[in-house]
Amino acid sequence: MRKILGALSLSSALMFTLAVHAAAPANFAGTWTLDKSKSQGLSQRMQGAESVTWTITQTDKTITVEEKVTGGGQMAGGPPAGAPAGGPGGGGGGGRGGMGGPRTFNLDGSETTGDTGRGKFARKATLSSNGLELVSKTTFQGQDGNEVTATTTEKLALSGDGKVLTVTRHSESPRGQQDSTYVFTK
Repeated sequence: MRKILGALSLSSALMFTLAVHAAAPANFAGTWTLDKSKSQGLSQRMQGAESVTWTITQTDKTITVEEKVTGGGQMAGGPPAGAPAGGPGGGGGGGRGGMGGPRTFNLDGSETTGDTGRGKFARKATLSSNGLELVSKTTFQGQDGNEVTATTTEKLALSGDGKVLTVTRHSESPRGQQDSTYVFTK
């Protein structure tokens, strides 16, 4: 009898643990302000900005990231060749009028595709126990007429109290690779 009760108790504890871990994914929603002093590998535009904010809207089906860069001047002529428009991930506001608009990802793992006006994009989100991974791939014609592809992978993780968002970003384009770490606070 004791063995049966012990097994039932262990089974109940295991089911409770699994239920907690299978609960809704982390909620990244909110307005996040970049802490430049804790961030690394920032572009000149972000370093010189008065403020950089991400506004994240999340439902059970999608997550949308909108970036706003205030002050510090806009890059003349837009982003460098091979770089996605609008900063991280190939979209997001650009401060003065914005470039590219918000980036929306499906949380069911399916790909989101569309037209940027200059080319095409494909976006995919993957939820895990460690956070959220957002992959954006932008393809467009470069100044020489050849097809150019830029890929950005952002791994989002929340602090235990949900007040700090850390984004580890890796981008690849014809200009090379770049790694950055953005630390945002609510």
